[in-house]
Amino acid sequence: MSPAVPFALGLQAPLFLLGLLAVPLLIGLYVRHERGARRGRAAFASPALLPAVAPRLPGWRRHLPIAMYLLALATLVIALARPQVTIAVPIDQARVLLVFDQSGSMASTDVAPTRLDAARRAAGLFLGQVPSRVQTGAIVYNQAARVVQGPTRSRADVRNALAAVKPAGSTATGDALSLALSVARRAAKPGAKPPPAAIVLLSDGKSVRGSDPVAVARDAKRANVPVYTVSLGTPQGTIPRHDRNGNVVGTTPVPPDPNTLARIAGVSGARSFDVRDEAKLSAVYKRLGSQIARKKQPRQITAGFAGGALALVVAGGLMSLFWFGRIP
Repeated sequence: MSPAVPFALGLQAPLFLLGLLAVPLLIGLYVRHERGARRGRAAFASPALLPAVAPRLPGWRRHLPIAMYLLALATLVIALARPQVTIAVPIDQARVLLVFDQSGSMASTDVAPTRLDAARRAAGLFLGQVPSRVQTGAIVYNQAARVVQGPTRSRADVRNALAAVKPAGSTATGDALSLALSVARRAAKPGAKPPPAAIVLLSDGKSVRGSDPVAVARDAKRANVPVYTVSLGTPQGTIPRHDRNGNVVGTTPVPPDPNTLARIAGVSGARSFDVRDEAKLSAVYKRLGSQIARKKQPRQITAGFAGGALALVVAGGLMSLFWFGRIP
C-alpha cells in the first residue's frame, strides 16, 4: 500500500488554462499604453516644464489596481478550469484480517517462548496500533482454515479468540489466505462495494498442502487487498517427536520459509517483516491502520477561486477609488 498523502491538486477542465495567455498579452498592452502616455507628455512640454504644467503622477500606486485586476483575471481562469483537491477522509467500513498459523511447527521454541506466543504478541501489537474505526477479524489455520472472530471493532474479542489457539496439525497457508480474502471483500450489505481491506499473515511460512499461497496473493493483488506477512522462526527450529506412548524420542526440524512469505507479500503489493523486529512491525502496523482507515476523495474548490477573483476586483476598485477618486 502506497504511502498516504494529505492532499493532491487537480483540474477537471485544464484546457481553460489557455486563457492565462491573455494575462501577459494584457500586460504588454498596458506597458505599451504607459509608454505612449509618457511620450505624449514629453511632446506636450519639455521635461523641465512638466512639473509646472502637468499634475504630479501618483508613481507606483497607479499600477496596483491594474495588477489586482490582472491577478483577478488569472484567478478566474483557474476557477473555470474547475480545480479540485483529493484529500484523505475517514471511513468506517475498513477491515484487516489477521491470518494466524496454528500448525504444529508453531510450538517450536526457537523464538521465545514459542513461535505461537510470538505470533500472539505480534498480533497484540497490531491490535494496539490500528485505529479504532478499523474492523479487525481473525482466521486461524493448520491443515484447515476457520474464522475464529469475524470483523469487529472490539479488540478484546479478537485477543480472546487468539488466546485459545493451540499448535497442532500441518499447514495450508493458501487455503487460509483464500478464506481471508473472501471475508475481507465481503460487502457490508447486498449491492454495496467491498470495503477497503488488508491481510496480515503471521506464520513460519512452510505450507505443505492446499492451494498455492503465491497464486492466492496474485488474486489479492487484483482485488486490491495487500497481504503483509510476518515471518516466525529460525533455521534451527525444532519440535519434539513422540512415540506411540507419547514419550519424547527426539526432535523434528521445522525450519521456516521466509522466502515464500516474502513472495506472498511482494506479489500482493505489500511488505514482509520478521517477528523479532518489533520496532519495524510497530511502524508498519501504525501506517497500515491509518492508510486503510481513510480513502481519497475529490472536493471541488472552484468557488474558492471564484470568490478570490471577486475579492481581488473589489480590492483593486477600492484602491483606485481611495487614491484617485475614480474606478477605471
